[in-house]
Amino acid sequence: MVSTIETILSAILLLGILVFLHELGHFIVAKLVGIRVETFSIGFPPRLFGKKIGETDYCVSATPLGGYVKLAGMIDESLDKETIKGEPWEYQSKPVPHRMATIFAGPLMNVLFTVFLLGALLYISGNPVVDGTTIGYLTKDFPAEQAGIQVGDRIVSLNGTTISSWEEMTDVIYAIPDKDLLVEWEHEEEILSATLHTRKQELPVDGEIREVGMIGIGAEHFMEKVGLFTAAQYGFERTVYLTKLIFSSLKRLISGRESLRSIGGPVMIAKIAGDSARSGWEAFLSFMAFLSLNLAIVNLLPIPALDGGHLFFLVIEGVTRKPLPFKARLVLQKVGMLVLFTLIIFIVFNDVRNVFF
Repeated sequence: MVSTIETILSAILLLGILVFLHELGHFIVAKLVGIRVETFSIGFPPRLFGKKIGETDYCVSATPLGGYVKLAGMIDESLDKETIKGEPWEYQSKPVPHRMATIFAGPLMNVLFTVFLLGALLYISGNPVVDGTTIGYLTKDFPAEQAGIQVGDRIVSLNGTTISSWEEMTDVIYAIPDKDLLVEWEHEEEILSATLHTRKQELPVDGEIREVGMIGIGAEHFMEKVGLFTAAQYGFERTVYLTKLIFSSLKRLISGRESLRSIGGPVMIAKIAGDSARSGWEAFLSFMAFLSLNLAIVNLLPIPALDGGHLFFLVIEGVTRKPLPFKARLVLQKVGMLVLFTLIIFIVFNDVRNVFF
């Protein structure tokens, strides 16, 4: 019961922060370019509670699958036909660059948060430095543990070739999935050897999902403090790496190389959030950073109900020098909402099947 409550609270905290930051990005830029914000909501209707301050209703709504800012004069999820009146503070009255900046600011805020969080984690915890081939941990029931290799042992050679660094060893093992590997290691000043059969697994390598060999060992390391500049640089570089990884996963889904069953949604997010919270604050914040980047990228997909769809309309308007006809935008928005809700139903069904069955 306690773990269930912890899982729910972790998911609410995680999604609440990410949705708030996303909508805050839209809100800040809308205010800067003079667009009136009518509603700032965490969650989708029906409205639960809130307070109207000035022209904006700040509220929490009942459906915890996201949030939104309602911009004056914009055809959005509300599908309000009466929303455009030609007032100077309306979304549609602003130049295309101002509208694009307002829409793009939401995903951008999530990307910047990912950079900040990853950099902050490195700055606080330090950079793990590996020296040599001493084993720091073993994965249960993997070939290395089954062969009798222990934490503190040092790998000496692989297939008769002397190994001097962890990176060199990883390259050799990764290159031979599902194959025999002769391993020599030092245990209490004694050299032991065994032939291990590597496990074949798919792992992210250089921003792509690859099939690699594994024997279930992790490096012994110490934590080295880093400066602010190094941490900021790491945050940026790691975000670029994770972006490549997400796009690689999307390519695999589209091409059919990755099963649609691997797609996770709110139930899976809640489970992972709870597991990471129980593993410690670093694991929880790392997952939050990764999910924030996912939220940014998914929102930029060219589906009319998402930020990417609105940006697509604006690109067309910028090229043709005139907006899409009102009826066309309304129809496309309805189609986008239908696609989005169908996707949500599929993902929730997938979640339940993956988590409980």
